[in-house]
Amino acid sequence: MTDRASLRRLLLERSVKQGSFVLASGQQSSYYIDCRLATMSAEGMALIGRMGWAAIRQLGWRPAGIGGLTMGADPVAYAIAAASFGGASPVDGFSVRKEPKDHGTGRLIEGNFKSGDAVVVVEDVITSGGSAMKALAAVEGAGGTVLGVLAVVDREEGGRARLEADGRRVVTLITASDLGLIGG
Repeated sequence: MTDRASLRRLLLERSVKQGSFVLASGQQSSYYIDCRLATMSAEGMALIGRMGWAAIRQLGWRPAGIGGLTMGADPVAYAIAAASFGGASPVDGFSVRKEPKDHGTGRLIEGNFKSGDAVVVVEDVITSGGSAMKALAAVEGAGGTVLGVLAVVDREEGGRARLEADGRRVVTLITASDLGLIGG
């Protein structure tokens, strides 16, 4: 079984829920993808790490870091960072807080990020693109350059198009159609 087929199976087994849900975007949906149940599993981390790192290399991106809005992006970023270790140019992970700390350093971005870094922003699930946009704004506001956005799942509800309309390159590992959630 390929990594893609294994990720599809894992997401369907652990993450996809049927019912009536309100998404972070405020939209109503007949299904919910709790991606963390897959991304935080040992198998999911191994699959997403390999697949994400392969996608980044295939695109020719050479990031210094990888991260996104906590907490959905955290396991994705860390899995890809771990998968990059041992290669010619490993990447380190970072997390973007939803709001700056009100104590200590007052950081909005935690971990291995500094002004001037070229990075990849990650998402677990893209719906409206709002979480990615928040992470992009934080990274660029702190002097970083975003090479592109990588998501585990694209719900195919306009988020990818919104990011691309903003001039962002977006790559996803799997779509809602691939999971049999929409389309034929």
